[in-house]
Amino acid sequence: MEILDPALQAYLDSHCDPEPEALQQINRETYLKVLKPHMLSGHYQGRLLSMLSKMIQPKLILEIGTYTGYSAVCLAEGLAEEGVLHTIEANSELEEMLNSHFKSTNVDKKIRLHIGPAEAVMADLELNNIDIVFIDADKRNNFRYFELILDKVRPGGLIIIDNVLWKGKVFGNHNDADTVNIRKLNERIAVNTQVEKLILPVRDGILIIRKK
Repeated sequence: MEILDPALQAYLDSHCDPEPEALQQINRETYLKVLKPHMLSGHYQGRLLSMLSKMIQPKLILEIGTYTGYSAVCLAEGLAEEGVLHTIEANSELEEMLNSHFKSTNVDKKIRLHIGPAEAVMADLELNNIDIVFIDADKRNNFRYFELILDKVRPGGLIIIDNVLWKGKVFGNHNDADTVNIRKLNERIAVNTQVEKLILPVRDGILIIRKK
């Protein structure tokens, strides 16, 4: 998943805030118990998400794709006192682990876990004036999720999309279906005049979008 030189990434990891103990435990359990543990946000990206959230002090966050809960905890660290994070996970087999992970943190009371298909859950929630959206789910539907939530994000709010460099394949000569799909996502958002946008080369590429 890393596109940076490992030595550079190690340097970056060592010069940001340390990984909180509860997140260290989530990291360990993910690698021990779950398939594809590389999908975890991890220490450096987690600190980025936490810092962005703390800068905005959001009242409402929506996360699409919970996985084992690491990114949800990071984002919840910046919530306003009465803030809430809604996170959606399609895989019901992760529900017990997720509840356990959230309870091990000091932000568990601010997190609302929803199990089911993202689009159906989003329709039921009917959220508006969202401060931050983090999209890290099934990649083929990324642009669909972006379209669904754009009008529900407040002006000045953020939409963050993970894996937009796709192991560097988006700027190479790769034309498999996943790469083409992510390349189209990046191109569509690049020309969208409703938002400001910036891709950061963090892990597998993270797209920061600010609604005007």
